[in-house]
Amino acid sequence: MRFMIIVKATADTEAGIFPGEPLFAAMAEYHQELARAGVLLDANGLRPSRDGWRIRYQEGRRSSTDGPFAETKELIAGYTLIQVRSREEAMEWSRRFPAPHGEFANAEIEVRQLYEPGDLPC
Repeated sequence: MRFMIIVKATADTEAGIFPGEPLFAAMAEYHQELARAGVLLDANGLRPSRDGWRIRYQEGRRSSTDGPFAETKELIAGYTLIQVRSREEAMEWSRRFPAPHGEFANAEIEVRQLYEPGDLPC
Protein backbone atom coordinates (compact mmCIF):
# COMPACT_ATOMS: atom_id res chain seq x y z
CA MET A 1 0.00 0.00 0.00
CA ARG A 2 1.37 3.39 -0.99
CA PHE A 3 0.59 6.59 0.85
CA MET A 4 1.52 10.19 0.18
CA ILE A 5 2.16 12.47 3.14
CA ILE A 6 1.34 15.94 1.84
CA VAL A 7 2.74 19.09 3.42
CA LYS A 8 0.45 22.07 2.97
CA ALA A 9 1.95 25.34 1.76
CA THR A 10 2.20 28.52 3.79
CA ALA A 11 2.94 32.14 2.93
CA ASP A 12 6.60 31.41 3.74
CA THR A 13 6.86 28.36 1.47
CA GLU A 14 5.15 30.33 -1.31
CA ALA A 15 7.70 33.13 -0.78
CA GLY A 16 10.51 30.60 -1.18
CA ILE A 17 11.62 30.97 2.44
CA PHE A 18 13.34 27.83 3.66
CA PRO A 19 12.87 26.54 7.20
CA GLY A 20 15.75 26.71 9.63
CA GLU A 21 18.48 24.11 10.07
CA PRO A 22 16.74 22.31 12.96
CA LEU A 23 13.78 21.44 10.74
CA PHE A 24 16.02 20.36 7.85
CA ALA A 25 17.87 18.08 10.29
CA ALA A 26 14.61 16.64 11.69
CA MET A 27 13.27 15.97 8.19
CA ALA A 28 16.54 14.36 7.12
CA GLU A 29 16.49 12.08 10.17
CA TYR A 30 12.84 11.16 9.58
CA HIS A 31 13.50 10.30 5.94
CA GLN A 32 16.58 8.28 6.94
CA GLU A 33 14.40 6.30 9.37
CA LEU A 34 11.90 5.65 6.58
CA ALA A 35 14.72 4.54 4.28
CA ARG A 36 16.24 2.23 6.93
CA ALA A 37 12.80 0.67 7.42
CA GLY A 38 12.55 0.13 3.64
CA VAL A 39 9.33 2.11 3.24
CA LEU A 40 10.55 5.38 1.64
CA LEU A 41 9.77 5.69 -2.08
CA ASP A 42 10.36 9.42 -2.60
CA ALA A 43 10.35 12.75 -0.77
CA ASN A 44 10.68 16.28 -2.09
CA GLY A 45 9.81 19.88 -1.56
CA LEU A 46 8.05 21.80 -4.29
CA ARG A 47 9.08 25.19 -5.59
CA PRO A 48 6.61 28.05 -5.01
CA SER A 49 3.54 28.17 -7.24
CA ARG A 50 4.97 31.25 -9.02
CA ASP A 51 7.23 28.77 -10.83
CA GLY A 52 4.31 26.59 -11.92
CA TRP A 53 1.18 26.71 -14.01
CA ARG A 54 -2.22 25.09 -14.20
CA ILE A 55 -3.96 23.55 -17.18
CA ARG A 56 -7.74 23.86 -17.14
CA TYR A 57 -9.93 21.49 -19.15
CA GLN A 58 -13.30 22.96 -19.97
CA GLU A 59 -15.80 22.03 -22.67
CA GLY A 60 -13.19 20.14 -24.68
CA ARG A 61 -10.62 22.95 -24.58
CA ARG A 62 -7.42 23.48 -22.64
CA SER A 63 -6.15 26.75 -21.24
CA SER A 64 -3.13 27.47 -19.09
CA THR A 65 -2.62 29.91 -16.23
CA ASP A 66 0.78 30.82 -14.85
CA GLY A 67 1.35 30.92 -11.09
CA PRO A 68 1.44 32.23 -8.48
CA PHE A 69 -1.90 31.04 -7.18
CA ALA A 70 -3.83 32.95 -4.55
CA GLU A 71 -5.18 30.26 -2.23
CA THR A 72 -2.08 29.19 -0.28
CA LYS A 73 -4.09 26.79 1.89
CA GLU A 74 -4.93 24.75 -1.21
CA LEU A 75 -1.31 24.41 -2.33
CA ILE A 76 1.25 21.72 -1.59
CA ALA A 77 4.76 22.57 -0.37
CA GLY A 78 6.16 19.05 -0.40
CA TYR A 79 5.48 15.35 -0.02
CA THR A 80 6.81 12.05 1.24
CA LEU A 81 5.78 8.88 -0.54
CA ILE A 82 5.88 5.64 1.44
CA GLN A 83 4.99 2.00 0.80
CA VAL A 84 3.79 0.08 3.84
CA ARG A 85 1.82 -3.07 4.67
CA SER A 86 -1.25 -1.38 6.18
CA ARG A 87 -3.17 1.82 6.79
CA GLU A 88 -2.21 1.53 10.46
CA GLU A 89 1.50 1.45 9.61
CA ALA A 90 1.05 4.53 7.40
CA MET A 91 -0.70 6.27 10.28
CA GLU A 92 2.16 5.34 12.62
CA TRP A 93 4.74 6.85 10.28
CA SER A 94 2.67 9.98 9.63
CA ARG A 95 2.28 10.62 13.36
CA ARG A 96 6.08 10.74 13.58
CA PHE A 97 6.38 13.30 10.76
CA PRO A 98 8.23 16.39 12.05
CA ALA A 99 6.16 19.57 12.41
CA PRO A 100 6.56 20.77 8.79
CA HIS A 101 6.98 24.49 9.48
CA GLY A 102 8.76 24.34 12.81
CA GLU A 103 7.84 22.91 16.19
CA PHE A 104 5.67 25.84 17.30
CA ALA A 105 4.19 26.90 13.95
CA ASN A 106 0.64 25.95 13.03
CA ALA A 107 0.69 23.41 10.23
CA GLU A 108 -1.16 20.54 8.69
CA ILE A 109 -0.19 17.46 6.75
CA GLU A 110 -2.59 15.32 4.77
CA VAL A 111 -2.15 11.60 4.12
CA ARG A 112 -3.72 10.01 1.06
CA GLN A 113 -3.55 6.46 -0.22
CA LEU A 114 -2.58 5.97 -3.85
CA TYR A 115 -4.57 3.71 -6.12
CA GLU A 116 -2.86 0.43 -6.95
CA PRO A 117 -3.21 -1.21 -10.39
CA GLY A 118 -5.61 -3.81 -8.97
CA ASP A 119 -7.94 -1.04 -7.73
CA LEU A 120 -8.65 0.25 -11.23
CA PRO A 121 -11.62 -1.00 -13.27
CA CYS A 122 -9.62 -1.67 -16.48
